Amino acid sequence: MFSKLSVVVASVLITLAAATPTGTPPPPVTTPNSPQCCNSVVSSTSAAASAVAALVGLDLTGLDVPVGLSCSPITVAGNNCGSTTVTCDAPEKEWGGLIAINCIPITA
Repeated sequence: MFSKLSVVVASVLITLAAATPTGTPPPPVTTPNSPQCCNSVVSSTSAAASAVAALVGLDLTGLDVPVGLSCSPITVAGNNCGSTTVTCDAPEKEWGGLIAINCIPITA
């Protein structure tokens, strides 16, 4: 009896620990000002964005903005992106080009 109860209690505690936010606030969303070439743009609430954000230690909880995945800066005018050309919040160096926040398509 007690062994079953202890397994249930342990399971509940592990689940709560995993679901509890780490206390890290989500990245700030500012006006996009960095032209980027991203492989894809998805919602910050998508599973893909959550997975990539977890890889770089970002918490996207509470954000509902477009997120660019596998991005590189566009540094030359007329650069042939070949993927999705967007303007994003300037990505942090520690994110390694894996993710950019608040991406808006560039239309020309």
